[in-house]
Amino acid sequence: MSYFALKAILSGILIAAISEIARRSPGFAALVASLPLVSILGMIWLWRDTGDGARIASHAEATFWYVLPSLPMFLILPWLMRQGLGFWLSLGIGCAVTVGLYFLLLWLAPRLGLPI
Repeated sequence: MSYFALKAILSGILIAAISEIARRSPGFAALVASLPLVSILGMIWLWRDTGDGARIASHAEATFWYVLPSLPMFLILPWLMRQGLGFWLSLGIGCAVTVGLYFLLLWLAPRLGLPI
């Protein structure tokens, strides 16, 4: 249980640090948030837990494909907010589009032979 708590604390510190950086410099925080730090931590934890290189490789490749449907949200959210929609509505629409794109990816992946 203490190992799980350590993983949760370190991962939470990363998120908290990004939100604090954003208060001072939104652009720099975006840079830090865009780094694959969570994915790297996940791979480190997975490696430590399993030592299975094939599993790490599969995880990394699937992560690439799952990142793609999330990218449009980072364009939709600011565009909607600049059009006058509130934050929560813009975020909700961005999340809904992302979920729809995830379902599309899950439907397309087997047809395209993607390793998801």
